[in-house]
Amino acid sequence: MLWVKAFHIIAMVCWFAGIFYLPRLFVYHASAQDETGRERFKIMERKLYRGIATPSMVVTVVLGFWLISYNPAGYFSQGWLHAKLALVAVLVAYHFYCGHLVKVFRDDANRRSHVFYRWFNEFPVLILIAVVILVTVKPF
Repeated sequence: MLWVKAFHIIAMVCWFAGIFYLPRLFVYHASAQDETGRERFKIMERKLYRGIATPSMVVTVVLGFWLISYNPAGYFSQGWLHAKLALVAVLVAYHFYCGHLVKVFRDDANRRSHVFYRWFNEFPVLILIAVVILVTVKPF
Protein backbone atom coordinates (compact mmCIF):
# COMPACT_ATOMS: atom_id res chain seq x y z
CA MET A 1 0.00 0.00 0.00
CA LEU A 2 2.81 2.44 0.78
CA TRP A 3 4.34 1.91 -2.68
CA VAL A 4 0.99 2.68 -4.29
CA LYS A 5 0.67 5.80 -2.14
CA ALA A 6 4.21 6.92 -3.01
CA PHE A 7 3.62 6.55 -6.75
CA HIS A 8 0.21 8.23 -6.40
CA ILE A 9 1.91 11.27 -4.85
CA ILE A 10 4.68 11.26 -7.48
CA ALA A 11 2.11 11.11 -10.30
CA MET A 12 0.09 13.89 -8.66
CA VAL A 13 3.18 16.11 -8.44
CA CYS A 14 3.90 15.48 -12.14
CA TRP A 15 0.28 16.20 -13.05
CA PHE A 16 0.31 19.47 -11.13
CA ALA A 17 3.61 20.44 -12.73
CA GLY A 18 1.94 20.08 -16.11
CA ILE A 19 -1.30 21.72 -15.04
CA PHE A 20 0.63 24.69 -13.60
CA TYR A 21 2.94 25.14 -16.58
CA LEU A 22 0.48 24.62 -19.44
CA PRO A 23 -1.64 27.71 -18.65
CA ARG A 24 1.60 29.66 -18.21
CA LEU A 25 2.46 28.66 -21.78
CA PHE A 26 -0.96 29.96 -22.80
CA VAL A 27 -0.03 33.33 -21.23
CA TYR A 28 3.13 33.51 -23.32
CA HIS A 29 1.42 32.15 -26.43
CA ALA A 30 -1.36 34.75 -26.21
CA SER A 31 1.33 37.44 -26.00
CA ALA A 32 3.50 36.09 -28.82
CA GLN A 33 3.86 38.48 -31.72
CA ASP A 34 5.86 36.39 -34.20
CA GLU A 35 4.89 33.28 -36.17
CA THR A 36 8.01 31.36 -35.10
CA GLY A 37 7.20 31.93 -31.44
CA ARG A 38 3.56 30.92 -31.85
CA GLU A 39 4.56 27.71 -33.64
CA ARG A 40 7.05 26.89 -30.90
CA PHE A 41 4.37 27.34 -28.23
CA LYS A 42 2.03 25.02 -30.14
CA ILE A 43 4.64 22.26 -30.01
CA MET A 44 5.43 22.86 -26.34
CA GLU A 45 1.75 22.89 -25.36
CA ARG A 46 0.96 19.71 -27.27
CA LYS A 47 3.95 17.82 -25.86
CA LEU A 48 3.28 18.97 -22.29
CA TYR A 49 -0.41 18.10 -22.46
CA ARG A 50 -0.09 14.75 -24.22
CA GLY A 51 3.30 13.60 -22.98
CA ILE A 52 3.34 14.67 -19.33
CA ALA A 53 0.10 16.10 -17.97
CA THR A 54 -2.39 13.57 -19.36
CA PRO A 55 -0.41 10.40 -18.55
CA SER A 56 0.26 11.79 -15.06
CA MET A 57 -3.44 12.50 -14.58
CA VAL A 58 -4.37 8.96 -15.60
CA VAL A 59 -1.78 7.40 -13.26
CA THR A 60 -2.86 9.69 -10.40
CA VAL A 61 -6.52 8.74 -10.77
CA VAL A 62 -5.85 5.00 -11.21
CA LEU A 63 -3.54 4.84 -8.19
CA GLY A 64 -5.97 6.94 -6.15
CA PHE A 65 -8.77 4.47 -6.75
CA TRP A 66 -6.34 1.62 -6.08
CA LEU A 67 -5.66 3.16 -2.66
CA ILE A 68 -9.38 3.47 -1.99
CA SER A 69 -9.84 -0.19 -2.94
CA TYR A 70 -7.84 -1.26 0.12
CA ASN A 71 -10.69 -0.10 2.38
CA PRO A 72 -13.61 1.35 0.39
CA ALA A 73 -16.13 1.24 3.23
CA GLY A 74 -13.72 3.01 5.56
CA TYR A 75 -12.74 5.69 3.08
CA PHE A 76 -16.20 6.39 1.72
CA SER A 77 -17.55 6.86 5.25
CA GLN A 78 -15.30 9.92 5.63
CA GLY A 79 -16.52 13.27 4.36
CA TRP A 80 -13.08 14.60 3.50
CA LEU A 81 -12.71 11.92 0.81
CA HIS A 82 -15.97 12.94 -0.83
CA ALA A 83 -14.77 16.55 -0.90
CA LYS A 84 -11.37 15.50 -2.25
CA LEU A 85 -12.92 13.39 -5.02
CA ALA A 86 -15.20 16.29 -5.97
CA LEU A 87 -12.17 18.57 -6.24
CA VAL A 88 -10.31 15.94 -8.28
CA ALA A 89 -13.31 15.79 -10.63
CA VAL A 90 -13.15 19.59 -11.01
CA LEU A 91 -9.41 19.35 -11.70
CA VAL A 92 -9.98 16.64 -14.32
CA ALA A 93 -12.52 18.94 -16.01
CA TYR A 94 -9.97 21.78 -15.86
CA HIS A 95 -7.39 19.44 -17.39
CA PHE A 96 -9.68 18.59 -20.31
CA TYR A 97 -10.53 22.26 -20.78
CA CYS A 98 -6.78 22.90 -21.04
CA GLY A 99 -6.74 20.23 -23.77
CA HIS A 100 -9.47 22.17 -25.55
CA LEU A 101 -7.37 25.33 -25.27
CA VAL A 102 -4.36 23.50 -26.74
CA LYS A 103 -6.53 22.86 -29.82
CA VAL A 104 -7.78 26.46 -29.86
CA PHE A 105 -4.19 27.72 -29.94
CA ARG A 106 -3.20 25.04 -32.47
CA ASP A 107 -5.94 26.28 -34.81
CA ASP A 108 -4.97 29.94 -34.26
CA ALA A 109 -8.46 30.55 -32.87
CA ASN A 110 -7.57 32.08 -29.49
CA ARG A 111 -9.55 35.24 -28.79
CA ARG A 112 -8.54 35.75 -25.15
CA SER A 113 -5.78 37.95 -23.82
CA HIS A 114 -2.78 36.96 -21.76
CA VAL A 115 -4.53 38.54 -18.75
CA PHE A 116 -7.31 35.93 -18.90
CA TYR A 117 -4.73 33.13 -18.92
CA ARG A 118 -2.85 34.69 -15.99
CA TRP A 119 -6.02 34.37 -13.90
CA PHE A 120 -6.86 30.97 -15.39
CA ASN A 121 -3.40 29.79 -14.32
CA GLU A 122 -4.19 30.41 -10.63
CA PHE A 123 -7.21 28.10 -10.37
CA PRO A 124 -5.35 24.78 -9.84
CA VAL A 125 -3.40 26.35 -6.96
CA LEU A 126 -6.66 26.66 -5.04
CA ILE A 127 -7.51 23.02 -5.76
CA LEU A 128 -4.06 21.90 -4.60
CA ILE A 129 -4.31 23.83 -1.34
CA ALA A 130 -7.76 22.42 -0.60
CA VAL A 131 -6.80 18.82 -1.45
CA VAL A 132 -3.64 18.89 0.67
CA ILE A 133 -5.59 20.29 3.61
CA LEU A 134 -8.35 17.70 3.20
CA VAL A 135 -5.93 14.77 3.01
CA THR A 136 -3.66 15.98 5.81
CA VAL A 137 -6.08 17.49 8.31
CA LYS A 138 -9.16 15.38 7.45
CA PRO A 139 -11.43 18.09 8.87
CA PHE A 140 -14.63 16.04 8.51
